[in-house]
Amino acid sequence: MVSCGDSKADFLYTDLPLRRTGWKLAMIAIVGIDHIVLRTDRREQMLDFYVGVLGCTVERETSQDTGLTQLRAGNALIDLVTVDGELGRAGGDSIASENLNMDHFCLQIQPMAEADIIRHLQNHGIKTGDFSSRYGAQGQGNSLYIEDPQGNLVELRNQL
Repeated sequence: MVSCGDSKADFLYTDLPLRRTGWKLAMIAIVGIDHIVLRTDRREQMLDFYVGVLGCTVERETSQDTGLTQLRAGNALIDLVTVDGELGRAGGDSIASENLNMDHFCLQIQPMAEADIIRHLQNHGIKTGDFSSRYGAQGQGNSLYIEDPQGNLVELRNQL
């Protein structure tokens, strides 16, 4: 049982994955965070911190042009993206308050048909793209991107 406090009311979730949408059982069930993506202009210092201090291991590196280093963090990945690489340039020129530092985060969800996921999201007024094959904490698999109400990019990925 998970207790959640709310400024308007206190409520209990006794049967996860309940979420507060008229107290209906949510169709999508999150099972974990797959990965996070951090932009950096200090790759070596970030590697020293995440590998040397926190104990992550380097799982995968792309070319310097792409600028991606993936670190294993338990069951998840921490992706370091250099701001001057192909992936990092998409978030802005440098690390500053007007540019993105976190590119997106990815949620693993219980397996369900891709068409059902898209239909569910669209029924809630959420714009979706198509599923594409991407590499994540469980290896290669299909996922899609959506935006939350604040404009944060969220990747949804079926648990493999």
